[in-house]
Amino acid sequence: MSDDLLNWVIVPVLIFLSRLTDVTLATLRNIFIHKGFRKVVPFVGFFEVLIWLIAMKQVMGHVDNWVAYLAWAGGFATGTYVGMRIEERLALGNQVIRIITSESDCDELVRMLRESNHGLTVVDGMGAKGPVKLLFTIVARKDIKGILARIEEIQPNAFYTIEDVRSAEHGVFNKGGNGSPIKRLFIGSK
Repeated sequence: MSDDLLNWVIVPVLIFLSRLTDVTLATLRNIFIHKGFRKVVPFVGFFEVLIWLIAMKQVMGHVDNWVAYLAWAGGFATGTYVGMRIEERLALGNQVIRIITSESDCDELVRMLRESNHGLTVVDGMGAKGPVKLLFTIVARKDIKGILARIEEIQPNAFYTIEDVRSAEHGVFNKGGNGSPIKRLFIGSK
C-alpha cells in the first residue's frame, strides 16, 4: 500500500469513523445521564474514551495532514447527528402531555386516554378566552405519536405541550407498546 493512499485516504477515513463512533456514544451517554439511565452510562463512557484515544493517536501521528483534521471535524458533526437519531429511535423514557381545550365537552378524549390505560388528571381552569379543561397524562415516548394522532382526531383544536419526565412513580401507566428499545432502533416504531 502506498504511503499517499495510507496518509490521505485510509487514515482520514479511520479517523472519521472513530470520531463518528465516539461522538455518537458521547451523545447517547449525555442523553442517558439526562434520562437517569445510570447503570449503562459508565460502559458507554468507557468505550467512548477508548475510541477517542485511538482517534487522537492517529491525528497526533499525522499532524501535517490537513485531511485528518477535516475527518476529525466531520466525524464529530456526523456522530452528534447519528447519536441524536439513535436516541430518537430508541424513544426511551416518559413524557408528560398537557392538553388544554376550550371545548367544554372533552369526554371522548378523556374516555380514549383512560381506555388506553393512560393515567389522567383533569382540571377545570380559566384561559385567556374563558373556561378550559386541562388534561395531564404521562406517556411512554414510544407511544407519543399514536396518542397525539388520537388527540388531533378527537380534539383538533386542543392546545398541548410535551415535556420529558425524568421519573414518575405511583401512577397509572400503560405497559403495552411498541416492543423493546433495540427493536425500535432497527425496525422503528409503528
